[in-house]
Amino acid sequence: MIITNIETVPGKTIVKHLGMVQGNTVRAKHVGKDILAGFKNVFGGELKSYTDLLTESREEATQRMEAQASAIGANAVINVRYSTSSVAAGAAELFVYGTAVVVEDASSGS
Repeated sequence: MIITNIETVPGKTIVKHLGMVQGNTVRAKHVGKDILAGFKNVFGGELKSYTDLLTESREEATQRMEAQASAIGANAVINVRYSTSSVAAGAAELFVYGTAVVVEDASSGS
């Protein structure tokens, strides 16, 4: 599966448009990690537990989007975008969406 944030896939031709696909996940912070992050705010530096949480969330949401694209016969998702929102106190949603397409090698179409 090709996943890209640009509107085309270099070297490929889009032969079929299958519509929008999406994936999301809602994650809550671990109370213990939240307390440690609070201390880190005092001294500065990367909030590693939050970085890890967001990385895992992006991967899970992307896998869900990819599964939806595969289910409808796509072999690529183009124009992929990510967004986040707060859905409850201490919980956030990571949402990813893109356009499912079928692509072929540019040279095979002619």
